[in-house]
Amino acid sequence: MDKERGCGMFTIKESNLNEGYFEGTNLKGLNLPGAELIEVNLEGTNLKGANLKGANLKGANLEGANLEGANLEGADLSWAILRGANLEATNLIKANLKKANLKKANLKEADLFMANLEGANLKETHFLSFNQFSKVKTLYNAKLDEEFLTLLKGKYPCLFKSLEQQFLEYQSNLLL
Repeated sequence: MDKERGCGMFTIKESNLNEGYFEGTNLKGLNLPGAELIEVNLEGTNLKGANLKGANLKGANLEGANLEGANLEGADLSWAILRGANLEATNLIKANLKKANLKKANLKEADLFMANLEGANLKETHFLSFNQFSKVKTLYNAKLDEEFLTLLKGKYPCLFKSLEQQFLEYQSNLLL
């Protein structure tokens, strides 16, 4: 494992930490862009301000983790467990959250622009706004609280179509 120290942050470049166990660890400010963290256990871990841009966290357990202000842009969080996690002000731009469990997570001011929330569990999330939902890539098969579901389906019905359906409609519109 290649380790570097610099700018007060701990950096591990291009690491493969698949199925690692870091439950409850303080990893505040950790710099792990592009890291392989498939099915890693980070339950209750402090990752405040961490850089996990482009990281593969598929199936990772981040239940109750503190990811406040973390950079998860383009990260693969499909099937990840984020139940009760603090994602306040987290960068989730273009993140893949397909089938992720975000039940009771704090999403205050999280940037969800073009995030894939297909099949994600978003029930009982805290501080998730209508405006945040309107910027996602898809909510196809997502589990939502009834009040959001009704409002969003009325205002943004295209968000509830699969990505394949959205693509086919886009292609057919180009042909017209």
